[in-house]
Amino acid sequence: MSEFDLIDKYFTRPTKHALLGVGDDCALLAPSKSMHQCITSDMLVEGRHFLSTVDPFRLGVKSLAVNLSDLAACGATPTAFTLSLSIPQVDPNWLEGFSKGIWDTALEFGVDLVGGDTTRGPLCICITAIGEVPPGDALLRSGALEGDDIYVSGTLGDAAWALDVFRGNTSVDGEIFERIRRRLEQPTPRVKLGVALRGVANACLDLSDGLIGDLNHILQRSGVGAELSTEWINNSEAISGDLLELGLHKRLEYVLSGGDDYELLFTASKDAREEVRLAGLQAQTPVTCIGQIKKEKGLQIFDPKGGLIQRRFASFDHFQFPA
Repeated sequence: MSEFDLIDKYFTRPTKHALLGVGDDCALLAPSKSMHQCITSDMLVEGRHFLSTVDPFRLGVKSLAVNLSDLAACGATPTAFTLSLSIPQVDPNWLEGFSKGIWDTALEFGVDLVGGDTTRGPLCICITAIGEVPPGDALLRSGALEGDDIYVSGTLGDAAWALDVFRGNTSVDGEIFERIRRRLEQPTPRVKLGVALRGVANACLDLSDGLIGDLNHILQRSGVGAELSTEWINNSEAISGDLLELGLHKRLEYVLSGGDDYELLFTASKDAREEVRLAGLQAQTPVTCIGQIKKEKGLQIFDPKGGLIQRRFASFDHFQFPA
């Protein structure tokens, strides 16, 4: 199968929104009137971002979902994406599953595949996603204000737990493993919540590398500090029933240091608590308050009894490799 046969068979469909999609040297997009465009790009490399044993359908879902999650963090509505794919060989079974994961996710969120590239090489997937947001409504990392509440969407920690199982560091019941594995391999981009938070949230990002590391990005860009409670890790909508079966020490590790959650972390004024609640209801996504923004720089983390936690929590770093 030639490169162009591969593209035609697995990665070409009529576009619904773009003027011109796959097949020419460039795609043609028509941005909505008076809207700003948001552009994001993520690369997934085998062995660094996903395991070689992952189901190709789930890999297709995740490849697009992590990019849509970035758009959600800006409050953007997704419109289109490009796909650049390096594969070691042409495997029809793998391509069938992977492309189905891509297309199912694209259909769910109403985005067009409008171009990209394919080549032979180590398995690597790079997607560039495009969205749009009204002028002045984009959610940024730099808007957190003193006194803001800090929120997370959905649940945290399950993906990190699943990765720990894959690494052989722990074991778990088969039914639980399937649930937490799905959180690792098929994250849900919170696009509806991001849109609902326009004009409500002051700062926002998506959680990919771990809660503590990602929260520090907001603090640094906003020039503020924060106090983070952990009482919610004992009993809240942000913690799955499966994770509650673990001891507090492990829960803290998975929730604060673990990555791959792809939930939204955002801040909002105390005066906007009702608006935040309604945004969660509108998006059918639970939101949980986990702390407050402070004027003094730095991050303090308190245990469920109110004591200051001295332990350091590391986050994922693409350039830190195991010894």
